[in-house]
Amino acid sequence: MIGVFDSGMGGLTAIKQIVKMMPQEDIIYFGDTGRVPYGTRSKDTIIKYSRQDVRFLLSKGVDAILIACGTVSANAIDILRSEFNVPIFGVVEAAAEKACELTGNGKVGIIGTNATVKSGAYVKHINAIRPDIETVSTPCPLFVPLVENGFTDAEDEITRLCAKRYLEDIKSFGADTLILGCTHYPIIAPVISKVLPGVDLVNTGAEAAKKLFESISPRGGSGRIEYYVSDDVDSFKSAASTFLEMPVGDNVFKVDIEKY
Repeated sequence: MIGVFDSGMGGLTAIKQIVKMMPQEDIIYFGDTGRVPYGTRSKDTIIKYSRQDVRFLLSKGVDAILIACGTVSANAIDILRSEFNVPIFGVVEAAAEKACELTGNGKVGIIGTNATVKSGAYVKHINAIRPDIETVSTPCPLFVPLVENGFTDAEDEITRLCAKRYLEDIKSFGADTLILGCTHYPIIAPVISKVLPGVDLVNTGAEAAKKLFESISPRGGSGRIEYYVSDDVDSFKSAASTFLEMPVGDNVFKVDIEKY
């Protein structure tokens, strides 16, 4: 059984990919909707939250964990791997590898939360693979609340104006590849593509799911997915079905994450 967690609904982009590759795998998903976003928190708080998230998933019996959160992957994954005896996968390494593979002009843009960009994790991994690649990183803190509050339509003017403002440096830099360094961002990929036409977008959640698939042997199961959130269940149900393009049914439950 695989455990997946994110600060909110962004990690559903990884769930979507896992289901395609491992349809019989049982999955436990935790979205920390009561404390979203993580990207504006201090590193100590990010580590505290992520420890609780891992403990909760382990209490459900998972035997591998995918951190479908760029902020946690960039700031806490090494600590989590050292403290918990279970395979833990993040989104940074896989996305960095994909960007290095895709870029033709050696210019890669990176967008993420404030905490992710500040960590420099994506730049570090890209430089380790290909030191010749130039990068530019831009924090996009409003993207997460826009997604969480449903401003996801490709024609939404608010999201388009926000993207245009945030992506000015990426555009002027001439990047031909852009890492969507938060799993919420692929949900507004059509908006981003309109601002940066012709730029290859790296979906961090999808790439991490592929890496997970390559690294573990699917154990099989019933294909059941259980979703847990730390805030309103009905709000999550409504939005999740749209993002996943499949119903979540009655398999959504609220959990008091502070107990873990």
